[in-house]
Amino acid sequence: MEDDKKMVVLVVDDEDDFRLFFARRFSRRGMKVLDASGGVMALEKLRENPVDVVLLDLKMPGMDGMETLIEVKRQFPTVEVILLTGHGSTDSGVQSLKYGAYDYTMKPYDIDELEKKIRSAFERRSLHLERLRGEACNGS
Repeated sequence: MEDDKKMVVLVVDDEDDFRLFFARRFSRRGMKVLDASGGVMALEKLRENPVDVVLLDLKMPGMDGMETLIEVKRQFPTVEVILLTGHGSTDSGVQSLKYGAYDYTMKPYDIDELEKKIRSAFERRSLHLERLRGEACNGS
């Protein structure tokens, strides 16, 4: 496990206030936080930076959260994604999980509960990467 590795979280939301609030709160909690105002910018950030967990707003102009989720999982399959939405439904929740989202959370959310989900997603990604390294070493 990579206990001393600083977790990198990418926050994708078209609302500047949300992104800035989130970056401040979680930077104080020991995470490195990057941000993007939309799906296209998020994919650029992922190409330029190693990211562990993406927090992704569902409703955004242009490339929405579901389209962005599909592209993130296609291009960066080990990156975990948590969808956040204030306009969610059971259908969009189920759909996001089918496309590979780690979790789906409604706004408003409890900041401590969201942190637990982020850390849990990070742990799952770390275990997945460790398993892939083990398979590569064993030639499987």
